[in-house]
Amino acid sequence: MHFARFRRPLVTTVALAAAVALAAPAAHAEPAAPAPQADQSQGLPIPDAANAPKVDRQVLDALGAFAPALIGSAATRDENGEVNTDLLADARKLADNPLLPAEAADTYRQLIDFLGEPGAREAARVHAADDAALSTPAAKKDEDAPNIPTGPRKPRIQQFLYPTIGLGCMPGNGNSVGMALATAGPQQAPAPGPKRGQAGYVYTSLGTGPAQKNTARSLWVSWLNVDTGRTGQQRLQPNPRINAQKGPGTFTTIAKTGRGRIVSTIYGDVTTKTKGKRVSCTIAPTIGTAIV
Repeated sequence: MHFARFRRPLVTTVALAAAVALAAPAAHAEPAAPAPQADQSQGLPIPDAANAPKVDRQVLDALGAFAPALIGSAATRDENGEVNTDLLADARKLADNPLLPAEAADTYRQLIDFLGEPGAREAARVHAADDAALSTPAAKKDEDAPNIPTGPRKPRIQQFLYPTIGLGCMPGNGNSVGMALATAGPQQAPAPGPKRGQAGYVYTSLGTGPAQKNTARSLWVSWLNVDTGRTGQQRLQPNPRINAQKGPGTFTTIAKTGRGRIVSTIYGDVTTKTKGKRVSCTIAPTIGTAIV
């Protein structure tokens, strides 16, 4: 999918990332990389390029313009140390702006609900179910069955709110659709697997070749735990257990977010080896919500 004329202002990219990385903490240490194994997706929902979702330039522009204010409101606590509901109410008025594309307005309202009381109720429900599942003995697994929990223990995969694009990620300066997701531990994906109170992040640049390490041009995630106020920022790296041989370029990391509602932004650069060429490119930031 090509968006040859799409260019996001640098100030929008910086503002969106800064809105989540409020305290600009030091990055957590990266887990030791496991030995390369057979190419696989670890059961993660990563589509091929032919089935990539459509990306609307106006939606990306609108979300990039308004999201920093909304995320900032979540970090600005009231006198009781809670999320400031007055600021969320003001943010909801922005979502009702008739100039916003409908898809952007819907996404914006989802984010507002997640940060407000509806999200708090859902997090309480999920945590209660998690606690109950952990207290229940796991069912006996067939010897030939894959080692993936099912039922109440099944992995919780939470897609980011919208797909994005990587600018010039394909040889010839073509753009790539980017998709991101978060997983809540304990589970196996992304390898080596987030533990309880940790989030796994996965970003995939569809249509590209295998991910390459490039510390000079890194891909980052900044996250905010809405319920505790804790923040973090760290690199996503190529994962030798996920799409490492043939692509698409997939980058992962595991963050010690603690339990709670997590709002995250993935932004920065990706590097892949596509059609025999090493290609580095910048992605338009994307926002995700997850219950950990």
